[in-house]
Amino acid sequence: MGDMIRFKRPDDKDCPGYLATPSRAGAPGVVVIQEWWGLNPQIRATADRLADAGFRALAPDLFRGKIAKDRNEAGHLMSGLDFPDAAEQDVRGAVQYLKQESAKVGVTGFCMGGALTIVAAVKVPEMDAGACFYGVPPPQIADSRSIAIPMIYHFADRDDWVTPKVVSDLETAVEGSKSAHTIYRYDAEHAFMNEARPEVYDAALAKTAWDRTLDFFKKTLG
Repeated sequence: MGDMIRFKRPDDKDCPGYLATPSRAGAPGVVVIQEWWGLNPQIRATADRLADAGFRALAPDLFRGKIAKDRNEAGHLMSGLDFPDAAEQDVRGAVQYLKQESAKVGVTGFCMGGALTIVAAVKVPEMDAGACFYGVPPPQIADSRSIAIPMIYHFADRDDWVTPKVVSDLETAVEGSKSAHTIYRYDAEHAFMNEARPEVYDAALAKTAWDRTLDFFKKTLG
């Protein structure tokens, strides 16, 4: 459905990305931020699903064409990523690109992308709403108390990376913010939304979280 494009970052450098568009012009936009695996078929399919739901979806290629084959490589790629640059340049550039035709633009991301969604909510002034899936950045990168836009969060109770304690700390932080927000917890494992990982994918809970996210974006983005 979509196509690979190149768009400008705020620093005028180019960033590649996968753009999927619905049939109607002027639809609201959503930036999709990849997991630590890279801009792989599963993330492109997520952008396609958003387009099917009526959103212009753009997934920036944060790893510039690299796709991890295993967890070790994924960890190496993520550890080498400059999170502030990814949020303030790649993601912000993607938001600005979509805003050329969309009045409002949201951001969503999974795992590493979920953490970057929170960073973007703090660092990207053009962002109108965010949907975070099981990712939280270190507080020194982004202070969640300063988020002022609507947010929806999805976390897994059986997550050994974003643990229930991490989620509770985030909840305390955002309760002190100006952000209208909802935090959902699921009896699931990390990456329960990823249909390409059958060992953790939960179809029923994934559908619930997806439907909640679509409803949230329809209300906040139009």
